[in-house]
Amino acid sequence: MKPLAALMLSLVLLPWAAAAETRIDVTYLHVETPQPPVLSNLDPEPADLGLAGAQLAQQDNATTGRFLGHVYTVDAVSIPLDQDPLAAARQALTGTDLLIVDAPADVLLAIADLPEAAKALIFNTSAEDISLRSQDCRANILHSAPSLAMRTDALAQFLVKRRWTKLAMIEGSHPEDMAFATALEHSAEKFGLKIGARKTWAFDADMRRQAAQEVPLFTQDLGTYDALLVADETGDFGRYIAYNTWLPRPVAGSEGLTATAWAPVVEQWGAAQLQSRFRALTGRQMHPQDYAAWAALRSIGEAVTRGATSDAPTLHKFLMSADFELAGFKGRPLTYRAWNGQLRQPIPLTHPRALVTQAPLEGFLHQRTELDTLGLDAPESDCAAYAA
Repeated sequence: MKPLAALMLSLVLLPWAAAAETRIDVTYLHVETPQPPVLSNLDPEPADLGLAGAQLAQQDNATTGRFLGHVYTVDAVSIPLDQDPLAAARQALTGTDLLIVDAPADVLLAIADLPEAAKALIFNTSAEDISLRSQDCRANILHSAPSLAMRTDALAQFLVKRRWTKLAMIEGSHPEDMAFATALEHSAEKFGLKIGARKTWAFDADMRRQAAQEVPLFTQDLGTYDALLVADETGDFGRYIAYNTWLPRPVAGSEGLTATAWAPVVEQWGAAQLQSRFRALTGRQMHPQDYAAWAALRSIGEAVTRGATSDAPTLHKFLMSADFELAGFKGRPLTYRAWNGQLRQPIPLTHPRALVTQAPLEGFLHQRTELDTLGLDAPESDCAAYAA
């Protein structure tokens, strides 16, 4: 019986041994960018922002992968300000054709345009630029981070539901602030809202001491409005606006009610389990960029599991197909848009202490899926790279 048992055991283990040779190597590229000075440093950026989400996804992928013989590795590469990100990308592409990239839009596009990246699969986890999902799209880039338009459309839906249709806006002077303000304008027009008075924040004084005196005067001439939009994506002045305005009105945008890919207060749909696992791994809360990196690597893991291949072109084709969906702890399956590679996903609307609601909101209908009411729908996108 012993020889027979040994033979049976070898037959059982033989497929596992063969499958164990399947490796999925991923490189996480973080390109350092200069950060503008801000009035307060109460919320310093974690050193492992984004990367920690990929590391959690690596653990999640390994849970299923160990039974299928799939081995996931994540090589983290951080590129300092004084070094060439394209050289680092070329080096990474010699070892893998799967990249998760945290970089500004111009650097992301330069990486995608490298000859070595022609057959690569690149996930964008931080650049929210709308142009990347439209005229500047690339066929080898998928976006696990939501676009600015998705976030501002989610906010606009909420304002419409509350009938806060008359708006005022304060915007910062940094490029990120102005891009968000432009996205707010487009969403307001899309959903029939009106932004009236606008002002640009130009103070360089210490608002920690003077907000109670300066902000009421600054907002006094905004006229009447239902809600005040704040475009302060750099986190400079927005925290000093709420409860200091001349009129007692709700604040939304970059502060107050915010639309974001993820927040610590998201706990429904099994999200509390994801939050607790992330805290156990990192000792901190999960940020939107962490979630985007997690979703990118989990997309790879799900595609490998379903398609049994680690080949980037094959994975890309499967990810864009109707057969792919990702359980993203947001109450709905997440899928990629066929016209620009954007990951469809609900957008939580939160304040620092609680989830208010999640967009798309009830009543905003779409012939395909309500998720396509957020961001660029197919007729709105000028992306030619994905045109069939």
